Amino acid sequence: MRPHHFRGVEEPNGIAVPDDPVRAAAQVARRALPRYAEALNAVRRNTLHQPDPPHRPAAPDVAESLTLIWYPDGVVGAPSASVPAEARTVLYGCYFQYSPHEAAFVLPASYSTEARALLLQSAVRQLTAQGIGVNFRHAAPIPSVPPRTAAPALGAPSGARQPAARR
Repeated sequence: MRPHHFRGVEEPNGIAVPDDPVRAAAQVARRALPRYAEALNAVRRNTLHQPDPPHRPAAPDVAESLTLIWYPDGVVGAPSASVPAEARTVLYGCYFQYSPHEAAFVLPASYSTEARALLLQSAVRQLTAQGIGVNFRHAAPIPSVPPRTAAPALGAPSGARQPAARR
């Protein structure tokens, strides 16, 4: 029996018994043992109807990893310095482009969302088959700059009254 077989089974509580051994035995037989038998039958039913959950092996250990960064404009990229040499061929095969100005491998946003998803899925599948781990993260948000306010006009303060014009 496994721990998941006990899930949902109400456990029997203890009972208070008198000092007299004969009466105590009678109360245990009448009150406690039926509860234990009922709980045991429920666990046995669970073992028949709930097979063992599938065993999911742990992820394999990887010697190298690649971090793909998702930018707000839809581009997915990785700095070229962090891309293992074995991963470059896979990235090129999945339509990543090397951008020398950004020093990064990028999957342009010009592809449709579905095409980018399929290309990323293919790249991840091929990289993990080679033993290269793949991590995803969002790019750091660009700090917003507070809007500039117009400089006050030289002359009278903004709250001062102007003299009435003469006619």
